[in-house]
Amino acid sequence: MRRTCWWAAWPSWAGSAALGWSALYAAGAALAAVTGPAFGYALPVGAGRGAAAEWALAALYGGAAVVAYGMRRRPGRAWPGRAAWAVVVLCLTSGFGFLLSLTRVLWFLSRNQPPMDWAAWANQGVAVTGAALWLAAALAHRRQRRCVCGRCGGARADGGASVEAHPARAGLVAAAAPVPYTVMKTGWALGWTAGYTGEGSPGLDPRYASDLAIRLYAHGVDATAVLAVAGTGLALALTRSWSARPVRAALLALGWAGAAALAPFGVFLAVAGALMWAGVLDMGLGDHAPWVVLVADGGFSVYGVALGRATGAYRARTRRPCARC
Repeated sequence: MRRTCWWAAWPSWAGSAALGWSALYAAGAALAAVTGPAFGYALPVGAGRGAAAEWALAALYGGAAVVAYGMRRRPGRAWPGRAAWAVVVLCLTSGFGFLLSLTRVLWFLSRNQPPMDWAAWANQGVAVTGAALWLAAALAHRRQRRCVCGRCGGARADGGASVEAHPARAGLVAAAAPVPYTVMKTGWALGWTAGYTGEGSPGLDPRYASDLAIRLYAHGVDATAVLAVAGTGLALALTRSWSARPVRAALLALGWAGAAALAPFGVFLAVAGALMWAGVLDMGLGDHAPWVVLVADGGFSVYGVALGRATGAYRARTRRPCARC
């Protein structure tokens, strides 16, 4: 009899793991609220540290534990599964900074950066772990309700079934989403000043940019625009059907990480831009027109969501036949 490793049996334990994680995370937030700021808990926007923020997090994740309990006790009900997807978004909103912190490997392009808050960084990593557990729990619950294979969702074993009618559409949308940002930042590096009314170079603060970044900018190359082009390349790569294990693993890792980091980050920037436009919020960007944040950086949200869809479609196209169904 063939033994099944614990990882392959994830549909059977994902709900319990999400319940335990939510209860522990909520308890940690409550403890931090009682004892004072601790364990790196804070609101996703980084403001309002203290008891109010931590009690709010304790209440939200306590509610998530109730949702997980409902998924276990009422597997046939639809509402716990729908609420589970909201919890995934909540976890990513709490932890997307952990994924964005990976950009610190580009230390040679910056300087005078604030020191790393390791407690907050670790807390955000725990939140990302929770997002993964909740995603697995939501998928397992939905597949159980549909009476299909928990591991593959009932996909045909011969790989002939397509997840969607136009599997490359999401990848093409993701590839196009960063274009406004790339054009704007490249235009600024070339001397264009649309959307900027201040002194100096738009899009570059010499206090925080390294000498290398300043030299590249002087020659019309903006480092963040280059990263946006790389993101476009990743989205286009996901429209292909490369199935070699190393390539597939790399594309899936980059795709899921990028989607989880940029979708909530883009939503935050889009909302912040709308509030700036309405005059409600001041983010210290008085030299920039509100549309810079709302239109250009808001594209990160579209990119993140479309990249997630493209990654899911790529995974379905290139996965091996399910050994269980």
